[in-house]
Amino acid sequence: MTKRAVITGIGMMTPLAVGREKSWTELVQGKSGIRPFTLFGPSRLKTQFGGEVPDFEPTLWLDKPTVRRTDRYTQLAIAAADEAVADAGLKIEPDEAPRVGVLVGVALGGLASLEHHHSLLLDKGPDRMNPFMVPMMLANTAPGMLAIRYGARGPNFTLTSACASGAHAIGESLELIRRGVSDVVVTGGVESVLTELCVSGFCAMRALSTRNDDPAGASRPFALGRDGFVISEGAGIVVLEELEHARARGARIYAEVAGYGSSADAHHITAPHPEGEGVVLAIERALASAGVTAAEVEHVNAHATSTPAGDEGEARALRRVFGERTGDVLVTAPKSMIGHTLGAAGGIETAILALTLHHSLIPPTINCEEQDPSCELNLVKGAAREGKVELALKNSFGFGGTNASLVLRRFDGRRGV
Repeated sequence: MTKRAVITGIGMMTPLAVGREKSWTELVQGKSGIRPFTLFGPSRLKTQFGGEVPDFEPTLWLDKPTVRRTDRYTQLAIAAADEAVADAGLKIEPDEAPRVGVLVGVALGGLASLEHHHSLLLDKGPDRMNPFMVPMMLANTAPGMLAIRYGARGPNFTLTSACASGAHAIGESLELIRRGVSDVVVTGGVESVLTELCVSGFCAMRALSTRNDDPAGASRPFALGRDGFVISEGAGIVVLEELEHARARGARIYAEVAGYGSSADAHHITAPHPEGEGVVLAIERALASAGVTAAEVEHVNAHATSTPAGDEGEARALRRVFGERTGDVLVTAPKSMIGHTLGAAGGIETAILALTLHHSLIPPTINCEEQDPSCELNLVKGAAREGKVELALKNSFGFGGTNASLVLRRFDGRRGV
């Protein structure tokens, strides 16, 4: 019998708030976390706003020497993971440690540290380099530090697949549990690259919204007049646990991760396939992995970046998957409130979907007063929607044409093992 995997702990650092509970409260109230940049001076840039984690103080989790030798992305990962592990009530005993893994998705890693040290090199020379520069910028430092922190000796690595990284990490963690390699995996996604270098690069691509006069209204998935995504930072970490292991220790269960599918567009290095070919394939594989059909899906937590081509391609893919049922499937786009957290998106948004199923409450999509007719979907707009959802889909896509889809199932403890 295939092993099942459930979410028993959730941690979130988002542009809305530090922590799971306040982030969730702000989400369901339709608040925006998008504001002018404060982490750097953006005056030279066409885009001067984004989603920063507000009032994040790393010394609440780490001592000052450790803060000085870690990148902000690693600090956010530790904060979110600590919340998730505590939420799960997880205590890793030495004999269990080899069966506890840590898989974290990140797109760009310690880019801020790399940028800082490059400037230091140019200004003051090589003798002023921090000896921790290399681990600060490595993409696998976050899961490595989490493993050390918790004593987890199972599989430990970073998945990097651009903006699908967090969802791929959770999907591959599901596979570790199904294969019997791990009983528990601390997994999700993290990103913190709000620097002048990174933002100017996205500006050069004309990928970002330039609504500097209205930051809170700039991320507008599926809306007419959307003009690009809003870059953000954050972390979303979940404790994914084999069902019987969770039951044996009396863990509270948020939801089951029931299926996972991945694919490639094989189309363009940055542009999505216009007909969503790869997206359809990833969704179909996730449904097959879960042993369900599209007819059973009630809700989609969409990737929905607020880019003209991306939203249209995803909408077309969803219409192909659901056909005549498209109007019955409730869709929401969390990026309307938190922006695009890049490699963290799949982790944060899977956590949001697990809370959606657990609380029987779908957060709204904001800033979509006039929906693009080419993105004809049944969007939850204006206010959160109450009601039980039994089966839901999470999509994440990234540059390189990479796609990931997850199927989550509501867990009420009554289903068979």
